[in-house]
Amino acid sequence: MRLQPLAERMRPKTLEDVVGQEHLVDAGKIVHEIIANKQPVSLILWGPPGSGKTTLARIIATETEAEFIELSAVTSGKADVVKVIERAKANHRLAQKTVLFVDEIHRFNKAQQDAFLPHVEDGTIVLIGATTENPSFEVITPLLSRSRVLVLQPLAKDSITDIIKRAAKAEKVTTKRLPAKSIDLLAELSGGDARVALGNLELALQLTDKTITPEIVKTAAQKRLPGYDKNGEMHYDIISAFIKSMRGSDATAALYYMARMLDAGEDPKFIARRMVIFASEDIGIAASPALNLAISTFLAVERIGMPECQYNLFHCATVLAKAKKSRVTTDAMHAAQAAAKQYSDAPVPLHLRNAPTKLMKDLGYTKGYKWKAGFKHEAGFLPEELSDLNFF
Repeated sequence: MRLQPLAERMRPKTLEDVVGQEHLVDAGKIVHEIIANKQPVSLILWGPPGSGKTTLARIIATETEAEFIELSAVTSGKADVVKVIERAKANHRLAQKTVLFVDEIHRFNKAQQDAFLPHVEDGTIVLIGATTENPSFEVITPLLSRSRVLVLQPLAKDSITDIIKRAAKAEKVTTKRLPAKSIDLLAELSGGDARVALGNLELALQLTDKTITPEIVKTAAQKRLPGYDKNGEMHYDIISAFIKSMRGSDATAALYYMARMLDAGEDPKFIARRMVIFASEDIGIAASPALNLAISTFLAVERIGMPECQYNLFHCATVLAKAKKSRVTTDAMHAAQAAAKQYSDAPVPLHLRNAPTKLMKDLGYTKGYKWKAGFKHEAGFLPEELSDLNFF
């Protein structure tokens, strides 16, 4: 009996073996060029589970002749990080490169992420972090500025099908035992996750020594995963429908689409962030407290997690959908941005400028301005060429 899971046995060892992520691994693309130059660089790999983040990190280390050290932010603590850094320093003294791969780097707190910075800067380690979360929110800015963020996409059904066929060939599973319709179903149920596809295949092989029928595949997979993130398109369709339903004040539809997202495994923080945006973009000054509720919901989701945070999400979505809507602030924002670009060099009126010196006051800086609440200068507050501008 093999102890190593099929997904691990089938993990690509070279870039040529990688299926999917062509925008990163094809000739002329960044990962291909990193390997061609034999010079690893710090990266943040952002993508869904089973899209190949760990695989790419290992291949980069191997192909650039660097030692590969892996940490999981879930199970590793400060002592583990210290040991790795000491090992990397020893390698550095011997002119040996070290690639430190941190899985789920978003689970490290700010202080833990800060600890990597000096060692990334002085070249002791090449840090490759993997995350399923948006690194803009979960990875500290100094670390992001020293890394390249590479976005991995959910694997397309064709790519999953190719992976399943490769695994079947490697395991000497005939087409008679694993017919095309069962391969197609395995790919469909994977949700773009290669590990899920290979895990379901492995269990299906264990469930019967005869033909693997679609019924066996369904038994192995337990249930049909919701058609949500197929090639990434459904993800955007559902979140769009969720936002448009709240905008149209249809709370029932909004809750239905939210339920579909959560049932499909969507990150609840992604949904909460969208509601924070919606509270200002679509409700705005019509019900300003909606923003407070949305932010409180995001914080609750962070602190409570699934499944209990669903109460907070559904509460917030219901309120936002039923609230009065106003695009006044949003429209004003777009108008202000357009004006700022068109008149980017318009001088600030003299009476509004800062006047820390006597010379500036003599030149007319702050002239006629009074330190008084609600004071309106006769010349207004805008540059002369924009004096008639009114966003409201």
